[in-house]
Amino acid sequence: MSINLKEKGKYKYIDEGSGEPLVLLHGLFGALSNWEGVVNYFSRNYRVIIPMLPIYDMPLREAGLPGLVKFLRGFVDIMDLDGFTLIGNSLGGHIGLLYTLEYPDQVKYLVLTGSSGLFEDSMGGSFPKRGSYEYVREKVGYTFYDPNVATDDLIDEVFETTKSIPKCLRIVAIAKSAQRNNLAEELPKINKPTLLIWGLNDTITPPMVAHEFNRLIPHSKLTFIDKCCHAPMMERPEEFNRILEKFLQDNDG
Repeated sequence: MSINLKEKGKYKYIDEGSGEPLVLLHGLFGALSNWEGVVNYFSRNYRVIIPMLPIYDMPLREAGLPGLVKFLRGFVDIMDLDGFTLIGNSLGGHIGLLYTLEYPDQVKYLVLTGSSGLFEDSMGGSFPKRGSYEYVREKVGYTFYDPNVATDDLIDEVFETTKSIPKCLRIVAIAKSAQRNNLAEELPKINKPTLLIWGLNDTITPPMVAHEFNRLIPHSKLTFIDKCCHAPMMERPEEFNRILEKFLQDNDG
């Protein structure tokens, strides 16, 4: 990804383009590069910002959703952002939901793709498993409709992460925090236009989860992408971008 990583205080982030801000949040095993297709497309007309979430190095006692929401609030403050579209994949969607509930005046639109917050099959319940490259390959492949989307570089990155005991401890703590945090009763309070972009073949947050989000969030629109699993912005970037762009244009009138 040929985009510059910037730093301000304790925050590392991508900040490309100019215009109305889009803030993108990656998932538990995600990376800034997951959003490459979105950055390249939307930075022509929008300011695209992606904070690197401190999943692997935040203090263990803070490793959970409240700590990540607090981190995002600090990032928004230091970047002096307001009236932005918040876009989250998987765990990033969950953080986006909590942030929107807590700071509704700052968020203009909310976009969720494969979000946790209601239900997820956390890759069989035993991930991460240390020391087995083939196991990691299988589980990373499980994220995509076409396992070949899981490149060797991506598998290597996750494998290196799972070799670190401190990183694994944080991953497990955050995953458990997400599983405990069911937002079914809170979602009707969200009054922002919300777009749900879902892989029709998502095995981690299946289509029934998307329908439930759509039912519970009042001003939400659901669109499925066929032959696509848990990370539509990676697996079907052109279709993802087209759906997102239409949503933004329709709501901006």
